[in-house]
Amino acid sequence: MSDITRRSIKRPAALLLAALFMLLALSGCSNEPEIVAHQGPTMGTSFSVKWVSSDASVDATLPAQIDQLLVDINHSMSTYQDDSELSRINQMPAGESVMLSKGLTQVLKQALEISHSSGGAFDVTVGPLVNLWGFGPDGRIIRAPADADIQALRQRVGYHYINLSGQKLTRERNVYIDLSAIAKGYGVDKVAELLETAGITAYLVEIGGELRARGTKPDGSHWKIAIEAPVSGERQVQRIIKVNNIGIATSGDYRNYFEEDGIRFSHTINPVTGKPIDHKLASVTVLAKDCATADALATAMMVLGPDKAEAYAEEQGVEALMIIKSDEGFVEIMTPGFANYLVE
Repeated sequence: MSDITRRSIKRPAALLLAALFMLLALSGCSNEPEIVAHQGPTMGTSFSVKWVSSDASVDATLPAQIDQLLVDINHSMSTYQDDSELSRINQMPAGESVMLSKGLTQVLKQALEISHSSGGAFDVTVGPLVNLWGFGPDGRIIRAPADADIQALRQRVGYHYINLSGQKLTRERNVYIDLSAIAKGYGVDKVAELLETAGITAYLVEIGGELRARGTKPDGSHWKIAIEAPVSGERQVQRIIKVNNIGIATSGDYRNYFEEDGIRFSHTINPVTGKPIDHKLASVTVLAKDCATADALATAMMVLGPDKAEAYAEEQGVEALMIIKSDEGFVEIMTPGFANYLVE
């Protein structure tokens, strides 16, 4: 056999080995961790989920599971869906009792605990006052409501009129329950739980600006979050933080407000006074063990104001950044451990 014939016989084998090597190399690349993303609308806003994965079969099934989970939460806790679990409860006569789903029970229980700890600064029954001030579904107003109207509606506001015993709920007065200040955070936590059940250990979940992060990116770097400066009419970054295994929520009064005779009325209503907050605290960012807690505490601290919010954050064992308006601009106040999250 000539050398030419011998080389001709070996060539197909060499090509086969080369093809097999390329296939193995490509397979190896597909198993390298990478960031997978999914996003869409939910709860009257939008959501974004990013996770680090090397399993294409898991990545293919998660988006549909996330979508269905958020649909289910919305159908339980929305006040905009007439047939949601919460809407049906709000339509019931005062004094009647109803058994709640497990999820709604969990959220209401957590909301009531934060209402108690904050002295009523957080209150899921404040909705009628929010609507009276033009920040609810009934639409905007251009003049502050009369004191008589405010006092009349205050009779329908009070978390202590909600009696929750196990999964049994009784509204002792005709209070209107609105979970918008905690439900997004709960939704973030449930998506994170879904990811972890699927074996995902690194992710960033966001719904309407409320977030939860765990693990690191494929290159080992932290997830980074920009905290917005409380400036009306433009987008500016106040701080950037690196986060891991924590919930993040921000509340502020600098975008949703109306003015009358030079006075600004914030969309954040103090349930105790029945009126918009009038202190100098412009924004609060809270870092907590879960996003529902961070979500509710950020609202509570916005109501409490700068004099009480820092002490309350430390009492609750969370880290927070408060941005306060002053004559010279904005002043930052941080709890002792918040600086550990800052990106220099």
